[in-house]
Amino acid sequence: MSRFLSQRFAALEPYTPGEQPQDRTYIKLNTNESPYPPSPRVLEAVNAEQVSMLNLYPDPTCGLLREKLAETYGVGPENVFVTNGSDDILNMSFMAFCDRDHGIAFPDITYGFYSVYGQLHDVPCRVIPLTEDYQVHVPDYVNIGSNVIIANPNAPTGIALSLEEIERIVQSNPDHVVMIDEAYVDFGAVSALPLLGQYKNLLIIRTYSKSRSLAGARLGFAIGDAALIEDLERIKYSMNPYDINRLTQVAGIACLESDDYYKANAEKIIRVRDYTTKALEARGFTVLPSGANFVFAKKPGIAGKDLYQFLRENGVLVRWFDKERIRDFLRITIGTREQMDKLLFVLDK
Repeated sequence: MSRFLSQRFAALEPYTPGEQPQDRTYIKLNTNESPYPPSPRVLEAVNAEQVSMLNLYPDPTCGLLREKLAETYGVGPENVFVTNGSDDILNMSFMAFCDRDHGIAFPDITYGFYSVYGQLHDVPCRVIPLTEDYQVHVPDYVNIGSNVIIANPNAPTGIALSLEEIERIVQSNPDHVVMIDEAYVDFGAVSALPLLGQYKNLLIIRTYSKSRSLAGARLGFAIGDAALIEDLERIKYSMNPYDINRLTQVAGIACLESDDYYKANAEKIIRVRDYTTKALEARGFTVLPSGANFVFAKKPGIAGKDLYQFLRENGVLVRWFDKERIRDFLRITIGTREQMDKLLFVLDK
């Protein structure tokens, strides 16, 4: 830390991303990427003609992409916000809707960026423990009197709430924004999209990094009431209006035009997730019920850190969190059947 860093950031604990090692080839089951490439249509769209126009700024409004998203999800373009990955949406949402007088509530075990953005923007954070079986306890969020953000399915547990449970939280907090982070919703959970027309305080946040195989392109979007979207646009245009490059915009449109391809991939991942869960349980693991493209598992009698290191030494990367309550768990991304069989082979060693 330099002596020039502002004192307000001196105690900031930054988010630690999953490792992306370059030293050797691993089976990467640590960052919840899709094991499948983008659709052929995406590969055709990101072509030489588009590359030849990289000397020009991209469309800051993302007009064609917003229209395609609106058409796909049954809303108007004014209900859609597009940014450079869903992390940017989270950051701008904390800036737009939270301050010292308007705090936010979220679980103690969830996506790590929520607490980072709370620190970064000096927002009071009410951190609510999950239940003993790692569930979000819905009554804790009813009439809570603050903004709320919940990942559904939750990360890293993979456990999802029902639509009725989400509605109960949204309905009981009409004067505060309830953000539902649906990064993993395409792998079997229920989206809050049916609630949008009823509640002006609901903001749904999604990403192309998981089910749509564009983690390297950095594209996320939010859907909500037009007034909320206008608030986010105000923040975006005060920071970086050109935050989505030309190639990512055309790739995003091509993704939406390849919906059958991505749905088929998600169904394959769900089948392999179920296979992996049963195989781990047969080996004595405890596996939490997952609605995501990963499982959260532990082996009684073996420290999570030791198992993580053993797997890494044998060419398999998974994610280990050095946090109270979950130190013995590993978050294991679901890859192809062949990749998961390799994981099981190494575990059997």
